[in-house]
Amino acid sequence: MANPPAVFLVGYRGSGKSTVGRIVAERLACPFLDSDRLIEERAGQNIAAIFRDAGETAFRDLEELAVKELADRTEVGERLVVGTGGGAVLRSRNVARIRDAGLVFWLTASPEALKSRILGDGSSSDDRPALLGRSAVDEVATVLSERQGLYRRAAHFEVSTEGLAPQAVADEIVEKLNLTAR
Repeated sequence: MANPPAVFLVGYRGSGKSTVGRIVAERLACPFLDSDRLIEERAGQNIAAIFRDAGETAFRDLEELAVKELADRTEVGERLVVGTGGGAVLRSRNVARIRDAGLVFWLTASPEALKSRILGDGSSSDDRPALLGRSAVDEVATVLSERQGLYRRAAHFEVSTEGLAPQAVADEIVEKLNLTAR
């Protein structure tokens, strides 16, 4: 694909945004950037520490700045694949920015699959805060059900990751990009 649009991946933690995003970026020969990593680099601490020390509102403010920066980069012609944080869709300004800046893909999976992935990724459970005062695993179904409508409204495309290898999910995204470019 000669000049693909920017790609933004949304979805719950454990849905595969970082893993799939890296593969898609490699196939499109453009950089992969993760909004959560950008926030951590700027803040000098992981997201759990930001939540603990400054609170969720402060984190969401940092997230909004990161999303704006990444979306702005695409407006000057830079082609990127961006993995957003699971809660980026909580602010309508973030959604408007990523929809205007490129194509948004919602990576979906069942609560059971997400729980399994979160448990299998030690860094995810250590670096990411629980949002409801329970463990990150125990809150998946509740938080996911609260956000599903937001993910759906944000996305141009919905892509299930359930039972699929990351390469197969990336194949589907690249195929949708090719169809869109025609």
